[in-house]
Amino acid sequence: MIESIIFYFENIPSSIRTVILISGFTLLLLLENVEPLFELKYKKLKHAILNLFFTFTTLIINLSIASLILGSSIYVSSNKLGIIYLFNLPIWANVCICLIVLDLIGAYFVHWLEHQVKWMWKFHLIHHTDTKVDVTTALRHHPGESILRAIFTILAIFISGAPFGIVMLYQTISALFAQLTHANINLPNYVERIMSYFIVTPNFHKIHHHNIQPLTDKNYGNIFSIWDHLFNTSTYIKNMDLITYGIDTHMKEHEHNNLLNLLAIPFQEYRPPIGSKFNNKK
Repeated sequence: MIESIIFYFENIPSSIRTVILISGFTLLLLLENVEPLFELKYKKLKHAILNLFFTFTTLIINLSIASLILGSSIYVSSNKLGIIYLFNLPIWANVCICLIVLDLIGAYFVHWLEHQVKWMWKFHLIHHTDTKVDVTTALRHHPGESILRAIFTILAIFISGAPFGIVMLYQTISALFAQLTHANINLPNYVERIMSYFIVTPNFHKIHHHNIQPLTDKNYGNIFSIWDHLFNTSTYIKNMDLITYGIDTHMKEHEHNNLLNLLAIPFQEYRPPIGSKFNNKK
Protein backbone atom coordinates (compact mmCIF):
# COMPACT_ATOMS: atom_id res chain seq x y z
CA MET A 1 0.00 0.00 0.00
CA ILE A 2 2.71 2.47 1.01
CA GLU A 3 4.84 1.43 -1.97
CA SER A 4 1.87 2.15 -4.25
CA ILE A 5 1.40 5.63 -2.78
CA ILE A 6 5.09 6.50 -3.17
CA PHE A 7 5.12 5.15 -6.72
CA TYR A 8 2.02 7.19 -7.53
CA PHE A 9 3.54 10.44 -6.27
CA GLU A 10 6.80 9.66 -8.01
CA ASN A 11 4.91 9.68 -11.29
CA ILE A 12 2.03 12.00 -10.44
CA PRO A 13 1.04 14.16 -13.42
CA SER A 14 1.28 17.90 -12.86
CA SER A 15 -2.37 18.22 -13.84
CA ILE A 16 -3.50 15.84 -11.06
CA ARG A 17 -1.36 17.57 -8.43
CA THR A 18 -2.79 20.89 -9.57
CA VAL A 19 -6.34 19.55 -9.22
CA ILE A 20 -5.56 18.35 -5.66
CA LEU A 21 -4.20 21.74 -4.62
CA ILE A 22 -6.93 23.77 -6.33
CA SER A 23 -9.59 21.51 -4.77
CA GLY A 24 -8.17 22.11 -1.31
CA PHE A 25 -7.91 25.82 -1.97
CA THR A 26 -11.51 26.02 -3.22
CA LEU A 27 -12.89 24.04 -0.28
CA LEU A 28 -11.16 26.30 2.24
CA LEU A 29 -12.28 29.38 0.33
CA LEU A 30 -15.88 28.20 0.73
CA LEU A 31 -15.41 27.36 4.42
CA GLU A 32 -14.10 30.88 5.04
CA ASN A 33 -17.54 32.16 4.11
CA VAL A 34 -19.37 29.60 6.24
CA GLU A 35 -17.43 29.72 9.53
CA PRO A 36 -14.84 32.53 9.50
CA LEU A 37 -12.48 33.13 12.40
CA PHE A 38 -12.61 36.88 11.77
CA GLU A 39 -15.10 38.99 9.83
CA LEU A 40 -12.43 40.58 7.67
CA LYS A 41 -13.61 43.71 5.88
CA TYR A 42 -11.70 43.94 2.63
CA LYS A 43 -11.97 43.49 -1.12
CA LYS A 44 -11.37 39.77 -1.17
CA LEU A 45 -10.91 39.47 -4.94
CA LYS A 46 -8.35 42.29 -5.07
CA HIS A 47 -6.53 40.77 -2.11
CA ALA A 48 -6.53 37.35 -3.78
CA ILE A 49 -5.22 38.68 -7.11
CA LEU A 50 -2.26 40.32 -5.38
CA ASN A 51 -1.39 37.11 -3.52
CA LEU A 52 -1.97 34.96 -6.61
CA PHE A 53 0.74 36.93 -8.41
CA PHE A 54 3.26 35.49 -5.98
CA THR A 55 1.86 32.03 -6.73
CA PHE A 56 2.88 32.42 -10.34
CA THR A 57 6.38 33.62 -9.45
CA THR A 58 6.77 30.70 -7.04
CA LEU A 59 5.51 28.31 -9.71
CA ILE A 60 8.06 29.60 -12.22
CA ILE A 61 10.89 29.27 -9.70
CA ASN A 62 9.76 25.79 -8.61
CA LEU A 63 9.60 24.64 -12.22
CA SER A 64 13.08 26.02 -12.78
CA ILE A 65 14.48 24.21 -9.73
CA ALA A 66 12.42 21.02 -10.17
CA SER A 67 15.23 19.38 -12.15
CA LEU A 68 17.64 20.05 -9.26
CA ILE A 69 15.24 18.50 -6.75
CA LEU A 70 14.68 15.50 -9.03
CA GLY A 71 18.41 15.19 -9.66
CA SER A 72 19.16 15.37 -5.94
CA SER A 73 16.65 12.62 -5.17
CA ILE A 74 18.03 10.39 -7.92
CA TYR A 75 21.61 11.04 -6.76
CA VAL A 76 21.00 10.18 -3.09
CA SER A 77 18.96 7.11 -4.04
CA SER A 78 21.57 5.86 -6.51
CA ASN A 79 24.44 6.41 -4.10
CA LYS A 80 22.48 5.39 -0.98
CA LEU A 81 23.17 8.64 0.81
CA GLY A 82 21.13 9.85 3.77
CA ILE A 83 19.72 8.68 7.08
CA ILE A 84 17.38 6.04 5.65
CA TYR A 85 20.34 4.14 4.16
CA LEU A 86 22.10 3.85 7.51
CA PHE A 87 19.55 1.33 8.76
CA ASN A 88 17.62 -1.57 7.29
CA LEU A 89 14.15 -0.30 8.14
CA PRO A 90 10.73 -1.10 6.64
CA ILE A 91 9.47 1.29 4.00
CA TRP A 92 6.88 2.88 6.29
CA ALA A 93 9.66 3.85 8.70
CA ASN A 94 11.74 5.30 5.86
CA VAL A 95 8.73 7.34 4.72
CA CYS A 96 8.23 8.68 8.25
CA ILE A 97 11.92 9.58 8.59
CA CYS A 98 11.96 11.39 5.24
CA LEU A 99 8.77 13.33 5.98
CA ILE A 100 10.09 14.33 9.40
CA VAL A 101 13.48 15.51 8.05
CA LEU A 102 11.91 17.32 5.10
CA ASP A 103 9.58 19.15 7.47
CA LEU A 104 12.33 19.91 10.01
CA ILE A 105 14.96 21.19 7.56
CA GLY A 106 12.92 22.26 4.54
CA ALA A 107 10.20 24.05 6.51
CA TYR A 108 10.76 24.67 10.23
CA PHE A 109 14.52 25.33 10.19
CA VAL A 110 14.57 27.62 7.17
CA HIS A 111 11.52 29.48 8.53
CA TRP A 112 13.21 29.93 11.91
CA LEU A 113 16.39 31.06 10.16
CA GLU A 114 14.46 33.65 8.16
CA HIS A 115 13.50 35.24 11.45
CA GLN A 116 17.08 35.21 12.75
CA VAL A 117 19.11 36.44 9.75
CA LYS A 118 18.34 39.99 8.70
CA TRP A 119 18.76 39.70 4.94
CA MET A 120 16.64 36.53 4.92
CA TRP A 121 14.01 38.22 7.06
CA LYS A 122 13.70 41.03 4.51
CA PHE A 123 12.60 38.48 1.89
CA HIS A 124 10.29 36.63 4.29
CA LEU A 125 8.83 39.95 5.46
CA ILE A 126 6.52 40.09 2.41
CA HIS A 127 4.58 37.12 3.77
CA HIS A 128 4.11 38.89 7.10
CA THR A 129 2.91 42.16 5.60
CA ASP A 130 -0.52 40.67 4.82
CA THR A 131 -3.02 42.37 7.14
CA LYS A 132 -5.92 40.16 5.99
CA VAL A 133 -4.72 36.61 6.51
CA ASP A 134 -6.79 34.08 4.60
CA VAL A 135 -6.19 31.01 2.43
CA THR A 136 -4.53 33.14 -0.28
CA THR A 137 -1.87 34.30 2.20
CA ALA A 138 -0.34 30.83 1.90
CA LEU A 139 0.67 31.86 -1.62
CA ARG A 140 2.28 35.17 -0.66
CA HIS A 141 6.05 34.59 -0.78
CA HIS A 142 8.71 36.76 -2.41
CA PRO A 143 10.50 35.02 -5.31
CA GLY A 144 13.75 35.31 -3.36
CA GLU A 145 12.24 33.39 -0.46
CA SER A 146 11.01 30.68 -2.82
CA ILE A 147 14.62 30.11 -3.88
CA LEU A 148 15.72 29.89 -0.23
CA ARG A 149 13.02 27.33 0.52
CA ALA A 150 14.05 25.23 -2.47
CA ILE A 151 17.70 25.23 -1.37
CA PHE A 152 16.79 23.93 2.08
CA THR A 153 14.50 21.32 0.56
CA ILE A 154 17.46 20.00 -1.42
CA LEU A 155 19.56 20.02 1.77
CA ALA A 156 16.84 17.98 3.49
CA ILE A 157 16.86 15.48 0.61
CA PHE A 158 20.60 14.90 1.04
CA ILE A 159 20.27 14.53 4.81
CA SER A 160 17.28 12.18 4.71
CA GLY A 161 17.99 10.32 1.45
CA ALA A 162 14.40 10.92 0.36
CA PRO A 163 13.48 9.45 -3.05
CA PHE A 164 11.51 11.64 -5.42
CA GLY A 165 8.14 10.01 -4.67
CA ILE A 166 8.40 10.90 -0.97
CA VAL A 167 9.55 14.43 -1.82
CA MET A 168 6.48 14.95 -4.00
CA LEU A 169 4.23 13.44 -1.34
CA TYR A 170 5.68 15.81 1.26
CA GLN A 171 5.41 18.88 -0.95
CA THR A 172 1.76 18.10 -1.73
CA ILE A 173 0.90 17.65 1.96
CA SER A 174 2.92 20.77 2.81
CA ALA A 175 1.05 22.90 0.28
CA LEU A 176 -2.31 21.69 1.59
CA PHE A 177 -1.26 22.42 5.18
CA ALA A 178 -0.15 25.93 4.20
CA GLN A 179 -3.61 26.56 2.76
CA LEU A 180 -5.32 25.12 5.85
CA THR A 181 -3.26 26.98 8.45
CA HIS A 182 -3.74 30.36 6.76
CA ALA A 183 -7.44 29.90 6.00
CA ASN A 184 -9.78 32.24 7.85
CA ILE A 185 -11.77 29.42 9.43
CA ASN A 186 -12.96 28.89 12.98
CA LEU A 187 -12.42 25.49 14.59
CA PRO A 188 -13.62 24.59 18.12
CA ASN A 189 -10.99 25.56 20.69
CA TYR A 190 -10.74 22.10 22.22
CA VAL A 191 -10.13 20.57 18.77
CA GLU A 192 -7.52 23.22 17.99
CA ARG A 193 -5.67 22.76 21.27
CA ILE A 194 -5.50 18.96 21.15
CA MET A 195 -4.46 18.82 17.50
CA SER A 196 -1.86 21.57 17.91
CA TYR A 197 0.26 19.34 20.17
CA PHE A 198 1.06 17.26 17.10
CA ILE A 199 0.26 19.21 13.94
CA VAL A 200 0.04 22.86 12.99
CA THR A 201 -3.54 24.12 13.21
CA PRO A 202 -5.03 27.37 11.84
CA ASN A 203 -5.04 29.20 15.18
CA PHE A 204 -1.61 27.88 16.14
CA HIS A 205 -0.11 29.38 12.99
CA LYS A 206 -2.11 32.60 12.98
CA ILE A 207 -0.49 33.58 16.28
CA HIS A 208 2.70 33.77 14.23
CA HIS A 209 1.05 36.42 12.03
CA HIS A 210 0.51 38.86 14.92
CA ASN A 211 2.04 42.21 13.97
CA ILE A 212 4.49 42.58 16.85
CA GLN A 213 6.97 40.43 18.73
CA PRO A 214 7.30 38.20 20.60
CA LEU A 215 4.39 36.40 18.90
CA THR A 216 5.85 37.07 15.44
CA ASP A 217 8.82 34.93 16.45
CA LYS A 218 6.77 31.95 17.63
CA ASN A 219 5.00 28.94 16.04
CA TYR A 220 7.19 28.39 12.97
CA GLY A 221 5.89 24.90 12.16
CA ASN A 222 4.56 23.87 8.79
CA ILE A 223 3.04 20.39 9.18
CA PHE A 224 4.31 19.10 12.52
CA SER A 225 4.07 21.39 15.55
CA ILE A 226 6.41 19.10 17.48
CA TRP A 227 9.41 21.19 16.39
CA ASP A 228 8.01 24.29 18.08
CA HIS A 229 7.31 22.34 21.26
CA LEU A 230 10.71 20.63 21.17
CA PHE A 231 12.73 23.80 20.53
CA ASN A 232 10.67 26.02 22.82
CA THR A 233 9.31 28.25 20.05
CA SER A 234 5.63 27.53 20.66
CA THR A 235 3.07 29.71 22.38
CA TYR A 236 -0.68 29.90 22.86
CA ILE A 237 -3.15 32.68 23.46
CA LYS A 238 -6.65 32.12 24.79
CA ASN A 239 -8.31 34.99 22.96
CA MET A 240 -7.65 35.09 19.22
CA ASP A 241 -9.37 38.48 19.07
CA LEU A 242 -6.14 39.92 20.44
CA ILE A 243 -4.39 39.09 17.17
CA THR A 244 -3.68 41.94 14.75
CA TYR A 245 -2.39 40.74 11.40
CA GLY A 246 0.52 42.30 9.54
CA ILE A 247 3.91 43.56 10.66
CA ASP A 248 4.25 46.79 12.61
CA THR A 249 6.82 48.30 10.23
CA HIS A 250 4.56 48.03 7.17
CA MET A 251 1.01 48.73 8.34
CA LYS A 252 0.28 51.49 5.83
CA GLU A 253 -1.89 50.52 2.87
CA HIS A 254 0.61 51.51 0.19
CA GLU A 255 3.32 49.42 1.86
CA HIS A 256 1.54 46.11 2.19
CA ASN A 257 -0.96 46.31 -0.66
CA ASN A 258 1.24 47.48 -3.54
CA LEU A 259 2.89 44.85 -5.71
CA LEU A 260 5.92 46.89 -6.73
CA ASN A 261 6.63 47.89 -3.15
CA LEU A 262 6.31 44.29 -1.94
CA LEU A 263 8.83 43.13 -4.55
CA ALA A 264 11.20 45.95 -3.55
CA ILE A 265 11.05 45.48 0.24
CA PRO A 266 14.10 43.16 0.48
CA PHE A 267 16.20 45.89 -1.16
CA GLN A 268 14.89 48.79 0.89
CA GLU A 269 16.44 50.10 4.08
CA TYR A 270 15.79 47.80 7.01
CA ARG A 271 13.18 48.95 9.49
CA PRO A 272 13.51 47.49 12.99
CA PRO A 273 10.14 46.31 14.34
CA ILE A 274 9.12 46.74 17.95
CA GLY A 275 11.33 44.47 20.05
CA SER A 276 13.69 43.81 17.14
CA LYS A 277 16.74 41.68 17.82
CA PHE A 278 18.49 43.21 14.81
CA ASN A 279 20.31 46.52 14.84
CA ASN A 280 19.43 49.44 12.59
CA LYS A 281 22.03 48.73 9.93
CA LYS A 282 20.97 47.59 6.52
